[in-house]
Formats: sequence, C-alpha cells, structure tokens
Amino acid sequence: MALILLIFSLPAYIIRFNIFNVPTTLLEAMIWIVFIVYFIKYSNLKEYFKGENKVKRFIEDRKKRKAYPFSLEIILLLIISYISAGVSGFNLSSLGIWKAYFFDPLILFIVIFNIFGNLKNIEKMERIEKSERVDSFEEIIISFALSAFAVSIFAIYQKITGEYIPNEYWFNEETRRVTSFFGYPNAVGLYLGPIVLLLVGFLGKIIEKIKNKFTFDSLLNLIFVATTILISIISIYFAKSEGALVGVLAGLIVFGALCGKKIRLATLIIIIFTSLFIYFYQPANNFVIKKITLSDLSGQIRSQQWKETWKMLKDGKIILGAGLENYQKVMANYHQEGIFVKNDDPNFLLNVKTSAEYRKKVWQPLEIYLYPHNIFLNFWSELGFFGMLLFIFIILKYFYIAVKNIKFDKYRYITLGLVSAMVAIFVNGLVDVPYFKNDLSAMFWILVAMIGIINLHNKIKLS
Repeated sequence: MALILLIFSLPAYIIRFNIFNVPTTLLEAMIWIVFIVYFIKYSNLKEYFKGENKVKRFIEDRKKRKAYPFSLEIILLLIISYISAGVSGFNLSSLGIWKAYFFDPLILFIVIFNIFGNLKNIEKMERIEKSERVDSFEEIIISFALSAFAVSIFAIYQKITGEYIPNEYWFNEETRRVTSFFGYPNAVGLYLGPIVLLLVGFLGKIIEKIKNKFTFDSLLNLIFVATTILISIISIYFAKSEGALVGVLAGLIVFGALCGKKIRLATLIIIIFTSLFIYFYQPANNFVIKKITLSDLSGQIRSQQWKETWKMLKDGKIILGAGLENYQKVMANYHQEGIFVKNDDPNFLLNVKTSAEYRKKVWQPLEIYLYPHNIFLNFWSELGFFGMLLFIFIILKYFYIAVKNIKFDKYRYITLGLVSAMVAIFVNGLVDVPYFKNDLSAMFWILVAMIGIINLHNKIKLS
C-alpha cells in the first residue's frame, strides 16, 4: 500500500525541504522510507549471523538467489552516472542529481520488483485473479491512473479559469498553456503520455474480462480508466505539448499493430485515411511538413540547440560528456544568444542582411536550457558516450523482453501498454527530456520493473 501511495504521489517531488541541511523532496523521502522499512522487514540478515559459519551461509544464500532483470545494466549505470558526477567535480548539485535521478529510482525498482515480483506474491496474484478481483500488480496501474486523473483535473481547471498558471504568457487566454502541479507545460505531457498508453493496455484487459464475464466492478473500472485516458489526452492538448501528443499517437499505432488482426487492420485503415487527408488538405500538409522539417519556431530553436550541443561534445567531450548537472555551465562557451527565425519570405536572407528593422522583427533570443532536448544528446551530454549507449541498450532490451511476452495471454494487454508507453517516452524524447526529472526517472524504472515482473511470471508459468 505504501508503494501504491508512492506511485500515486510521483509529482510530490515539487515539495522540497532540507533534512540536516541536505536538500530533498517529499517523493525522495517517501522512496527512502519505503526502502528502509522494506529492508528491515524483509531482509533476513539476522538469520545469517546466528551460530557458526555465518559468512558461508550468507554466500550460499546469495548464490541461490536469481539476479534481478537488468542487474548488470543497473550496476553499470550507477558506476557511469557516478563517474559523470565526478566529471562535474562531485559538487553538491551533481551528487544531488545522481541521487535523485539514478540511485533513488533504482532502489525503488528493487523494492517494487521484490514486493510485486517475488514468488509468494505471484502465487497470490494467481489466486486473486481466479476470484476476479483486481490483483496487486494491477494496483500499480490503478495508482498511475489515479495520479493521472488528479493531474488532469487540475490542468483542465487551469484551462477554464486561468488560475495557478505561473507564467503570464501561459496565463493569457490566447496563448494559454496549462502546467497542472508542475512548473512548465511540457511536464504535463511528459508525465501523462506514458501513463495514457499504459492505461490503454489496462483498458484492453478490462474489456476482455467483461467479455468473459460481466461484473459491476469491471464496468466501474472501465468507465474510470476510459475517462482518465480521455481527460489526460485533453490535458496534454491544453498544455500544447506537441511532442507528447505525437508520442501518444506513435504509441497507439504500435499498440494497434501488435494487438491482433482486427485491431491491426483498423489501425492500418486509419493511418491510410489520415495520411490521405494530410496529403490533400493543404493546411494540415503545411503543418506536418513544418513539424517534420523543424522549420517552425520550436523546431528552429531545437535545431540550434542540437548544433551547439554537438559542437560542445566534439570539443573534447565525446567520451565523458559535460558531466551531471554541468550542461548549462559548459554550454556558455558554445551558446549563440539568439537566431533569426526563418519564415516563408522569399527574400528572408537579403532582408536580414540589409534591414535592421527586419532583423529586429525576426530575432529570437535563446536561453541555455538545462538539457539539449533530445534523448540521445541528453544522455550523451550528462553521462558521456557509454552512458548514452547503455541507456539505448536498456530501452532496446526492454522492448525485446516485452515483445517476447506479448504471446502470453496473461497480462498480454498490459504488456502491450508497457511497450506503447516506452514508445511514447522515446518518441517524445526526440524533442524533449523524458528522463531527467524526479517523477520521470522513477516512472521509467517502475515500467522496467513491471516488464521484469511479467517476464518472471511467464517463466514460472512455463516451468
């Protein structure tokens, strides 16, 4: 129940305070409380140190235990991320980021995997499913749903009233962008996007249950999950988080392609008709081309940012990157103060060269962001070349394990949801930062733990 409350409370990282002058967040405190209680309650260290041959018994017991999924990757990630903190000089900021984005999410992964993935709980899940109750594993998804529901309701309230929006530009009705509990609009899409796809998978399982046997509880779950999906997508739209919307769309396409023959055919038909509409309807065609070619304002800003980041990496930082929490400091030497935003004017370059008034009109100042806003460059600049490769390998391994488990009827739809959620994270990450935030890094490793638990469950079923 503590884990379920923690998952619901992932946005609680916004509540910050100090413990003995060490900065922390409510989310981090919750992670550590859960971990410490778990360790005290479930570790049998005192049993190992009774009587003789204590060390031998401890070693033998360790040998009997199976390794965690992604165990080698986790060890490497902790080592590489710690080295990256060293590249930044082991200052308080870099060590704080190492703790919040790597160490804390990984101990959360360990607790979730041990609580929901141990053999006794898997057997309990089997018994509960036969009694047609929601099992403990599905409660993880319901807690995500409740969290998404709360975030979305607040975002929709902001859209209607304009209240509690921290930025005047986002507050103005004609340019309004909601932020919900977060500090900026894109955080809404980054948080809700993967949850939407996970809930789509859960919705599939609920519908399957209702087909087999209708119950009032299943109907209530269906209504709640469907409503949460709808208002979450609406909230992402109100946040104008285009990357998240594209990520959700990509996730839905993957879900439809892997779901089954009928859904695959329906997905293909929708894609064909949508493509034809975009091709023949000129405003939609122009909009999509601008987005794909990065020729709109947001795209030009991203493009400039990536060029500057690549220039920085080539300047002796290809292997180690800039170091944890060091990107802004390092980029000061490579940053251009602004760009002339290109438009459809055929004489754009000539006017920029000859007219001071025109230059002023198309000039766009640029700040140095915390991260490069690209999943490859984010990890490369923070963790170095090998850190970036490691994360790409983790994502590919996640997909491999997930796709391998789709063939099993048990948790098939949830597995599809997990695949689609990671697709949304990856696609959105091409233009944003889907990991380097307290709630997002925790969510990433919760999804990885869920795939590991499903894989373990199916292995036990086969044995």
